Amino acid sequence: MRTLLPGLLSWCMLLGQPARGEEVSPEVQLSLQHLKPAERERVAKALGPLDELPRYRVQLEVDPVSREAKGRVQVEVMARDKPLTELYLRVTPNAQGGKRVVLSDARLGRQPIVLEQPEPTLYRYRLVEPVPPGAAAVLDVAVRAVAPKGEKPAATLLGGGGQGPKGDHGAFSVTADFMSLVGVVPQVPPLDDKGQPWAGPQGIGDLALYAPAHVLASITVPSGWSVHATGVAMGEVPERDGRVRFAFAAGAVRDFPILVSKGYEVSTATVNGVTVESHYAVKDKDVGERVLKYASSALAEFEKRLGPLPYTHFRVVEAPLSGGAGGMEFPGLITVSSMLYRGVVDPFELVAGQVDVEQLKEVLAMLGPAGSAPLTQLSGSLERTLEFTVAHEVAHQYFAGLVGSDPIHAPVVDESLAQYAALLYIEWKHGKAAAEALRRELLVSPYHMYRLAGGEDARADRPTSAFDNETEYGALVYGKAPLLHHASRKLVGDTAFFQGLRSYVDTYRFKWTCKECFTKELAKASPGNAKALERLRVRWWNEAHGDDDLGLPNLDAVMGTLGAGSGLDVDNLDPQTKELLESILPSLLGQ
Repeated sequence: MRTLLPGLLSWCMLLGQPARGEEVSPEVQLSLQHLKPAERERVAKALGPLDELPRYRVQLEVDPVSREAKGRVQVEVMARDKPLTELYLRVTPNAQGGKRVVLSDARLGRQPIVLEQPEPTLYRYRLVEPVPPGAAAVLDVAVRAVAPKGEKPAATLLGGGGQGPKGDHGAFSVTADFMSLVGVVPQVPPLDDKGQPWAGPQGIGDLALYAPAHVLASITVPSGWSVHATGVAMGEVPERDGRVRFAFAAGAVRDFPILVSKGYEVSTATVNGVTVESHYAVKDKDVGERVLKYASSALAEFEKRLGPLPYTHFRVVEAPLSGGAGGMEFPGLITVSSMLYRGVVDPFELVAGQVDVEQLKEVLAMLGPAGSAPLTQLSGSLERTLEFTVAHEVAHQYFAGLVGSDPIHAPVVDESLAQYAALLYIEWKHGKAAAEALRRELLVSPYHMYRLAGGEDARADRPTSAFDNETEYGALVYGKAPLLHHASRKLVGDTAFFQGLRSYVDTYRFKWTCKECFTKELAKASPGNAKALERLRVRWWNEAHGDDDLGLPNLDAVMGTLGAGSGLDVDNLDPQTKELLESILPSLLGQ
């Protein structure tokens, strides 16, 4: 166990506005431990002096029993190109309940101020005197948060969220042995061309994304509990009252999740100088170790082809996500749903509470010898889905962890690339045949299932608020939209495609990208196809040609996705069995 010198972090946390000079300040030096040495130069080249990035100093006390977190957060923002006239803070948990996170006792420097709250997730302060370029504003606030009890996972065989209430997939919630505090740290949202904050979470898709910033955090929890967060773990310090204080330092990160667990174990590996950690519940150790293998393998492949991960530490944490979510991504840390850890061991765990398991078993029994094929195939399919899901979340370290994009206004930008990059990983690791099988199983078939359940094809490139439910969002953004990249690759060829992909990451690393930016990088690599590439982007993202491009849905396609494609002739089922099978499909689809 590494032990932090108690006075060092406390001194850094209590620093006021540091002096600006040629040398990087001591607290920034702590944060920079999270970055590989070569990446510090890249950050400075992309974003300017490292001392000028926003800084967050976090001190929280967490009590999982009372579901409460409280403490103080200090936010330092430097005015760069123009005077600073307003300060905004986003607290995403309030999208699901306006009083989940409350900010009070605000101070600007040492002066008490009153924060406005124009919407539940947004706090604002209009500065009486603008902060001139080169100077910084230091906003200090008290934070009190109460997280709701976690919902029972609404799993389906398709991993979709169904047509139920919108939510945050358990990102801010508490269970018996896990407390997810994503969004508890108030952060400065990016501003649009009119100086207005980007929109907050809409109940579908991701929660938020921020400009790269440095973070120093001290989180105190009861004995027996552990803290998982982004950054370098600076140590664990026992307190006199029996609690334990965990400290983290993170550099140039776009978000800072805080997770608290009890009864977890950890397995570690090293990939190109990155310490990869897999944290999991004790009973899920076997799967947790496989998750470590998948994460390490994906990271190695992505580093080889997309460039290095900038961070020295990368964590994968098992989390009791809800709403059918397979995982969630943050810079330097991802979560993977407990239902996947347990579903690969017992497939019926995935649908328990969502369908009549006994009725499902009855259907399989009625199929005779062919009925054993679906369950056998389903087990294998879930293991492939687990590996693919881990690869998808690792790919998010690049899209939009490094290459930033607006996850609310333009979710198709990063989600489509993370999804297709995961498919590329499968190809690189297991061959083209395996990748093609997963392309049909995890991208094409979900679109078919959505259509079979009565969903309409539509434009994929739209804000998260424009989708009616998670099923529609998943079919269009995770299913259809990523296949733009497949079509583009076929058009320009592998050499130009991978050249454009690497150029895209290198060009927009630590910056913000746009909807057309990847298409433009491909066009640079294949100039003669520039117009055709743009036509493909419009066709796959802005128009509705899914049935023409992916084919019409049918029951065979659904059964193929459920892992029953081999040894089962749907057309020759007797009418009673086929009717029973079709009657439970809506539940399996999350409808």
